Amino acid sequence: MNWNEADAGKKYAQQVANRRGWKVNPDADLTDHISSSLATIALRLGKPYCPCRDVDGGAKDADIVCPCHYSEADIQQYGQCFCGLFLSLDKNPTEVTSIPERRPE
Repeated sequence: MNWNEADAGKKYAQQVANRRGWKVNPDADLTDHISSSLATIALRLGKPYCPCRDVDGGAKDADIVCPCHYSEADIQQYGQCFCGLFLSLDKNPTEVTSIPERRPE
């Protein structure tokens, strides 16, 4: 992935969603912000870490490279990932809300 490309974060999110059988949240404001942050973080730290969590790019953050290790369970239980970027196919985008953090402290 060339993170310098315009819309690289959006392209990455769509590729992930396609591979996982999810959909990208159609809320343009939310998706633009999160996907832009993904690209910025990938350029700065070398990997697209979850932009909704504190990250420094060290080994302890391997579990939050987007899609994070918790996304599958979150989407299964809540119909969305922690950030709300990825949704289950049947999740109503107007029902995206905050969900509990699964990541251990």
